[in-house]
Amino acid sequence: MRQLADFLTERAWTLAFLVALFVLLYPYGRAFVLNVEVTPARRGYEVALRSGCFTCHGPDGIGGVKNPGSEDEEVPGFAGGVPMMWAKDDAELREYILDGAPARKRQDPEYQQKIRQWLLVMPAYRDFLSDREVDDLVAYIRARSDLIVPSDPQAAQGHELAVQLGCFHCHGPMGSGGPPNPGSFKGYIPGWWGHDFRDLVRSDDELRQWIREGNIDRLRNHPVARWFIDRQRVYMPAYKDFLTEEQIDALVAYVRWVNRGPWKQELDRAQR
Repeated sequence: MRQLADFLTERAWTLAFLVALFVLLYPYGRAFVLNVEVTPARRGYEVALRSGCFTCHGPDGIGGVKNPGSEDEEVPGFAGGVPMMWAKDDAELREYILDGAPARKRQDPEYQQKIRQWLLVMPAYRDFLSDREVDDLVAYIRARSDLIVPSDPQAAQGHELAVQLGCFHCHGPMGSGGPPNPGSFKGYIPGWWGHDFRDLVRSDDELRQWIREGNIDRLRNHPVARWFIDRQRVYMPAYKDFLTEEQIDALVAYVRWVNRGPWKQELDRAQR
């Protein structure tokens, strides 16, 4: 009887170990099998979330938190080009994150006098974030700032429409993807930056159908894809009754510019 009890105890510990190992490794295995895509900007959003950035800069960095004593009486957000009103370039954005302000400001007595009057002051994260996390955070802020826009007039019109229609609320800042979508195949709303987009959009005609109808025939007629489409909680809306063909073409031009544009070389540095 004692031997049986010892045998069962040993098996119970083995089972507990295997369950714990499965729980720990499941996210990595799932990401590998499904080819889950996480862009630098999406990683940067997660860094901002766990670092408390949105506590002062507002939900998703939209601003609005009051800061008595400062010039605008408000902590600046990341949207609408605001970051580049404070930082001249990416190097200064990094200095804001690491040291609370760029060196040129920290060494300016007038600036130091100003911030003494502020109720809220930017903290320094130098000892709390890795280089990779800072790279990702800069990528998120740049994408969220909405300053990277195409020079092509048609694609620029598409960018304006994407802003007006709220496309970035679902597809992430500048289409970087990532917001959760329970029930969907990968568990999140895909972006326009990488392989997720190329899997879901194989031609401009499919992209137009996505915009017009909120779905495409290739997936609607596939039994497995259809099952996930029916289960997902967040659906792509159909804009066919709200947009002209010219406007749809403009959106196609912008989304294609996001997916193929040379601007990606800068933000994708964090993936290397």
